[in-house]
Amino acid sequence: MRKTILSSALLILSIAAQAQVPGAVIDVQHYNFALQLTDADNNIKGQATVEVKFLRNADAFNLDLVKKNSEGKGMLVSAVTENGKKLRFVQDSGAVKIYTSAKTGSLHSYKVSYEGIPADGLIISTNNFGHRTFFGDNWPNRAHNWLPCVDVPADKASVDFVVTAPDHYQVVSNGLKIKEQQLPNHLKLTHWHEAVVVPTKVMVIGVAAFAIDHPGDAGNIPVYTYVFPESKEAGFKSYAVAKDILPYFIKNVGPYSYEKLANVQSKTIFGGMENASAIFYFEESVTSPGIEELMAHEIAHQWFGDGASEKSFWHLWLSEGFATYMTNLYLENKYGTDTLKKRMLADRKKVLEFEKKRLTPVVDSAVKNDYMQLLNANSYEKGSWVLHMLRRKLGDNLFWKGVQNYYAKYRNKNANTDDLRREMEQASGQDLKPFFNQWLRKAGHPDLNIGWHYDVDKGVIDFAIEQKQGNLYEFPLEYTIDGLKQSFVIKDKINHFQISAKTAPVNIIMDPNVNLLASFNFKTYVELMLKYKID
Repeated sequence: MRKTILSSALLILSIAAQAQVPGAVIDVQHYNFALQLTDADNNIKGQATVEVKFLRNADAFNLDLVKKNSEGKGMLVSAVTENGKKLRFVQDSGAVKIYTSAKTGSLHSYKVSYEGIPADGLIISTNNFGHRTFFGDNWPNRAHNWLPCVDVPADKASVDFVVTAPDHYQVVSNGLKIKEQQLPNHLKLTHWHEAVVVPTKVMVIGVAAFAIDHPGDAGNIPVYTYVFPESKEAGFKSYAVAKDILPYFIKNVGPYSYEKLANVQSKTIFGGMENASAIFYFEESVTSPGIEELMAHEIAHQWFGDGASEKSFWHLWLSEGFATYMTNLYLENKYGTDTLKKRMLADRKKVLEFEKKRLTPVVDSAVKNDYMQLLNANSYEKGSWVLHMLRRKLGDNLFWKGVQNYYAKYRNKNANTDDLRREMEQASGQDLKPFFNQWLRKAGHPDLNIGWHYDVDKGVIDFAIEQKQGNLYEFPLEYTIDGLKQSFVIKDKINHFQISAKTAPVNIIMDPNVNLLASFNFKTYVELMLKYKID
């Protein structure tokens, strides 16, 4: 996701069983959402069939669903049944409690009938051309405003959307379109099926008048464009770059999980939203000069965030940091290393500016409910920077090996930061706990005072490098002396080095290749020498 512009069955069951909330009563195996949409009003009617596996004995369980509020927004459940038998249920403001008797390991299927005006999650509005549209926009946990579900990223499931709507609309959704049927009274039924398990945050429908294009395939993966008819000329041209981006990630990360890739002009509140196999972009994206990097970011999410999903939002950087850095790597591969340097410089600036407003670790366990606040420079740019430094630490071959192994192990499952660390350790043979801890679990960054002096009598350059911040880091600091690259290992509060030099240096540059997330302040050597009594 880019931050808001406004600022076979057994296989599926096996996969789903490995992606669940710790301590949960149920693990959802599959959703079937049958929805009725109308132009008469914003009220939707739904019947959700939810197939679940019980993880322990239970006499009740909850599905997340926002209840109708005093303003008339929300969903009202009228019935819950199992095998045609009505079950007792209680609906509160945020969930439906369903009373049933189930044993550990048993599989059950429940039908929830409901209707209402979505308070959020399904955006029913008009586009820039005055035409009515419906767009799912679930991130982070907004799906339960219109879908009864387990609205957390750790519980992944396959999904069907069966949408009945006026026949002047086209419907796009996750997976493959398996049916489109004309109905009486100018209605149309459209059925999409996603066989791969995904989290609720990326389960969506888009319903609008669309112009549709098929610019090409990436191997056996068809790539489609869905834009509003008035945007057809610009959208077909700008969105076509997706067919060139997809092969980069397939080659470098691993197989694409889904049946197709649709890129959709939409009413998402974000710049882009990485819905599995049906990415939604902000309305003006069709003419945006940044469309290639935006598409690269959202397409990278199909691997990181959709395929390998974070176990909880505290580990959002595994989604957003990866998508940010993978975008940088794609652009570096296409346009060269100078492009990467410029982007890392800009991203470093964003991280340092963000820390002035809010000093918090990347893995931010202090956030309990309002996950929107995690859409910040820590999750995106600092997460990307950690991957960049890890790449430089390990080298390209081991870095990509670790990334590929991580994705292969957690594809269509869930992972946290330690899961990534273990895969990178196994690939590299290195202990990466100190690296991960200092960059991801501590707030801040190295803030360096640097001073140097040429001693003509000894023929040496004396360096004094101070870590100003409280938490000390250990890292390599690259530098060039008149174009010759060398490096120091910085780990103490004050670090003193001597470098032999026959003549006084003309030009000393710290971090010339932009490989360190740090701030640099230049002091006189004498000032630092007196402060720390260096001889």
